[in-house]
Amino acid sequence: MASVMVSRSRPGSLGIGKARAAAAAARPSSRRQFGGSRFVLLRRRPPPTASPPRAAAEPAENELQLVEPLGVGLRRDLRQRLPFYGSDWADGLNLKTVAACCFMFFSCLAPAVAFGSLLELKTAGAMGALEMLLSTSVCGMVYALFSGQPVTIIGSTGPVLAFTAIMFSTCQQMHLPFLATYAWVGLWTSAILLVCALTSTSNLVIRHLTRFTDEIFAGLISVIFVVEAMKSIVSLLFDASVGAPAALLSVMMAVGTCWGALSLAGLRTKRFLSKRARATLADFGPTVAIVACTAATAWLVAKYDIVLPYLSLPAKIAPSTPRPWLVDIWQTPVWARWGSAIPAVMVSILMFFDQNITTRLVNSKDNNMKKGYGYHVDLLIVALNTLVFSLLGMPWLVAATVRSVNHLRALTSLEDQGGDQPEAALEPTKTVTETRVSGFVIHLAIGASVLYARDLLTSIPQCVLMGLFLYLGLSAVKGNSFLERVSLFWTGKDRMPQLPYVTDISIKATHKFTALQIASLLALVVLKESKFGILFPVVIAALQIILVMAVRAKWFTAEEIAVLDKE
Repeated sequence: MASVMVSRSRPGSLGIGKARAAAAAARPSSRRQFGGSRFVLLRRRPPPTASPPRAAAEPAENELQLVEPLGVGLRRDLRQRLPFYGSDWADGLNLKTVAACCFMFFSCLAPAVAFGSLLELKTAGAMGALEMLLSTSVCGMVYALFSGQPVTIIGSTGPVLAFTAIMFSTCQQMHLPFLATYAWVGLWTSAILLVCALTSTSNLVIRHLTRFTDEIFAGLISVIFVVEAMKSIVSLLFDASVGAPAALLSVMMAVGTCWGALSLAGLRTKRFLSKRARATLADFGPTVAIVACTAATAWLVAKYDIVLPYLSLPAKIAPSTPRPWLVDIWQTPVWARWGSAIPAVMVSILMFFDQNITTRLVNSKDNNMKKGYGYHVDLLIVALNTLVFSLLGMPWLVAATVRSVNHLRALTSLEDQGGDQPEAALEPTKTVTETRVSGFVIHLAIGASVLYARDLLTSIPQCVLMGLFLYLGLSAVKGNSFLERVSLFWTGKDRMPQLPYVTDISIKATHKFTALQIASLLALVVLKESKFGILFPVVIAALQIILVMAVRAKWFTAEEIAVLDKE
């Protein structure tokens, strides 16, 4: 502590001296009196504490070039994300991440098994559940380790699965070896996606797509999840091969799983228990519902001797068909090796928009993310995964919308505003635990379960997983502004929510905007169910043109678009 001597007060300045003395008495001071002199001890300021890293300044979206020199976008992503790599792991060491891991383990395992079983059917056993589970586990861990946005979850998606099925039937018609041709298409696809990552082509999505397209895409995937889950549940009542007791029990447990998860997740808005207890129960709600309904089903099955279908996993770790793990790509004729570039362009477009639109949903400003994003790094990881797993004859994986949205929600909480009020009463400020821990642990657990816990997992009834699928879809619907605005068509004026698209602009403009999104969604559904369904991600990118045309036709004013399509 350094000391500085201050000169003695001058005689005759009594009034000033008294005033100074009074001021000194009124505040804490480090002055010490020595005889008739005053000495002031000035304490050194403590050294500044190290501030946490902050995301590098991101260029304005309208300043991004659609194509940049090689590696510019990748280097920008790395500058933004690398300072946070340590905190990406440290921030995930908490109870909320544990809850997210438990919930998302089942949420990623169930679709992997379902898509894998369907893939086995569509490819006549060339690829199946084992390949899907291994691909999901390894690619998921790699993505969690190295991606620019680890909150995104990658997995198999309906469009990619449909493309694989079409490619198998085409190979059968042209008498080409499927796995070898699949590998060549994958190699070309990987090369195209690699070029896109190196030239920052993802700027197209960042710069030109808006909330209008994001909400339609997310709404479509969420509705598909809900509809498919409902079809699976209701079909049990009309399936002659399923006995009445089994059908009734399956429907009860499916609905019970979904209802239980929704009810427990809704505890945050209740007023009983402490806020921390409510939050913990809500975080673990889906897992508790799955375990409880699985236990209840086991008890009822044993008591009433009911036969139910259970989760099915491969009996051994081996390819679905007898073959080496590495595909012999030289079986494909030379002309087909070059010709594979044509379907590769199609699947590249498919995966490009699937990946980037889903990642864009996660990176939405509504989610209040703090660590920046890495679109180009994400696409690079997808390209490299596609390269390796094409050669192994395994499924291609890309960002999965519903799983990513649910992972984001599982890691999201409201900021603590003090007190013990339900979260519904707090300021709706989101805090997301941006971590790599959950994504890595989820996919590590999937791989470990295939190796060591098959007996335990095969005790989960399929009806419980149907309820989980329904919950995933409904959870993704919640928070989608587009789908929430649909209810405004039959909401009375006195019951309208106090939100900008109700209070700041005319409700007529809001209805027109919502109707345009509904029409676009229905058109996508029709396209998806047609023989041209594989093209629907490409059409999604064209949705932005519809909005531009509507604005030019003066359907909406600039003020209305600023509210309705606000980023």
